Amino acid sequence: MEKTLNVQGMTCGHCKMSVESALKKLDGVSAAEVHLETGKVDVTFDEAKVNVDAMKEAIEEQGYDIA
Repeated sequence: MEKTLNVQGMTCGHCKMSVESALKKLDGVSAAEVHLETGKVDVTFDEAKVNVDAMKEAIEEQGYDIA
């Protein structure tokens, strides 16, 4: 399944790396791609293993807000 999340506060390459890395560490997330210019993150995941709330929590733990 694919989901696009709106993330606030990402401005640089480090932001991109930390959000993508946090998401990819979750069991069930197969891909995560940050688009800095739009503030969106495309996540491909197995909904039997991980849910959107877990992904939001992983992003918030990196210091970013979900719109």
